[in-house]
Amino acid sequence: MNSTTDQKIATREEWLIARKKHLENEKKFTRLRDELSQERRELPWVEVSESYTFETDNGSQTLVELFEGKSQLIVYHFMFGPGWGEGCKSCSCIADGFESAIKHLGGRDTTLVSVSRAPLSELKPFKERMGWNFKWVSSCESEFNKDFNVHFDPEVVEKGTTEYNYGQNPYPVEDAHGISVFARGEDGKVYHTYSSFARGLDMMFSVYNYLDIVPKGRDEKDLSFTMEWMRHHDKYEG
Repeated sequence: MNSTTDQKIATREEWLIARKKHLENEKKFTRLRDELSQERRELPWVEVSESYTFETDNGSQTLVELFEGKSQLIVYHFMFGPGWGEGCKSCSCIADGFESAIKHLGGRDTTLVSVSRAPLSELKPFKERMGWNFKWVSSCESEFNKDFNVHFDPEVVEKGTTEYNYGQNPYPVEDAHGISVFARGEDGKVYHTYSSFARGLDMMFSVYNYLDIVPKGRDEKDLSFTMEWMRHHDKYEG
């Protein structure tokens, strides 16, 4: 980030010329994103044949029951393994925006839930601490997280041979973050339509979308890893 001593300072008229030129690229990006979204929607579907069950506040539920009567289901794979004590701080940053989104998604035939491997008894205290009310279920009763590539066996992590984000990308822990989308067909079957991981979840980080428009941007290049600065929302000083 340039300081004000070496940052170009312009007149209002000069700024307007530069801003309009940048607007052309912003519009190109918007159109490209629309095309990408359409391409995503046209991906083929895969039938989910496994009978996954989840530990919920309402007892054991199947994957189709998580839809809650809607035809579309978004699952956020929240990094919270058994015995962790608290959830991933980056996942928590994304989850801070779930509740307001869920109300609107419901109006578009879509349900959003969060899934973690930790048992419900471990998720609940952290959920209460964070002040969240969204549906958060445990997949400890099934291989759901492993099958959707967000949980890895310890020996695989140790060898650095984890299959993550559609390639062999070493991952430092057994649980990763991601997002998966499912559809309930007219035949009553459940289909997997989309999954994304790593930087593919940037659009879910509302905080990053705000930081991308300020002069310092994300300001992460001197950190040991990109999200080192991030905290649970009750841990920021001041």
